[in-house]
This record gives sequence, C-alpha cells and structure tokens, in this order.
Amino acid sequence: MSQQNLVAVNIPAAELQNISKLITDLQTALAPYVITLSADDRKSLLKMSDKSVAFVNKIVDYSTTNPEFIPPYLSVADMKIDVDAVTQLQPLFKLVQQVADNLDDTVMLSGSEAYTAALLYYNSVKQAMKGNVPNAKTIYDDLSQRYPGRNTAAAAPATNTPVKS
Repeated sequence: MSQQNLVAVNIPAAELQNISKLITDLQTALAPYVITLSADDRKSLLKMSDKSVAFVNKIVDYSTTNPEFIPPYLSVADMKIDVDAVTQLQPLFKLVQQVADNLDDTVMLSGSEAYTAALLYYNSVKQAMKGNVPNAKTIYDDLSQRYPGRNTAAAAPATNTPVKS
C-alpha cells in the first residue's frame, strides 16, 4: 500500500519570488497604518466582536444626535476614527486571514505527509537493523538521535518506538 499524498505543491522559484515581493509590498503599504501588540496587550484589551460593532455604531450615531450625554473626557472624533479604521481594515483582514489560513493548511498537510513518509522510512530502517541488514544500524543510530518523538531521558535510543498518528 502506498502512502496517500493529498497535496503536492511545487511553486516555481520565479513565482515564489513574485509572491514574496507582493507580500512585502503589502506589508510596506500597510506599515504606516498598523501596529503590533504584545501578547499581554492583546489579553488586556476589550474586544469588539460582531455584536459590539452594532453597539459601537449606535453610540457614534447617538453621540451626534444627542451630544449632551458625551462625557467631557470622551473624544467622539477619536472614537469615529477608530470605528472608521475597523470598517476599513476588517475586509482587508478577512482576505489576508483567508490567505493565511490556506497557507497554514497547506504547510500543515505537506508537513504531515512528509513526516509520515519519514516515519515509514525510519521504521523500515529500524526493521532492517533488527534483521542485521548492512548499513541499517548506522542509519538508524544517526536517525534515532534526531527523531523528534524520542524520549530524551531514555538512555538507549534503540528502545524508542515511533508512534504513528
């Protein structure tokens, strides 16, 4: 039985270079308008979700029609700038997120297939070593030192058994 190969991506070098340039151009174009938050910053912020978008938009409307309720420490102009930023950037984010998700899925599936194939080879070498096939022990000893699933606390790498997922 042969290994199932669901993805076989081989992007020509010129196309990769073009895609990389397009992404770099996008980053450059957005740079003056985007910021970076730390993980702690992200945790501490209030998050505006689909439900709160309507709430915030109603507040903007009411602050225009009923300004008597605006507290003196609230800048409605700044709030409108923030609302406009969300309105402008959200569609771009959704497009970029789709691309990122597709890239992530493709990288994940390609990596899974490569790792599965590597484990097939590794297990074949392991069986060959047990049968005293020439060169198998040398290859196995080298690979068993690098096998990511091995228990680093184990004294004898030969006791490791790769687990298929």
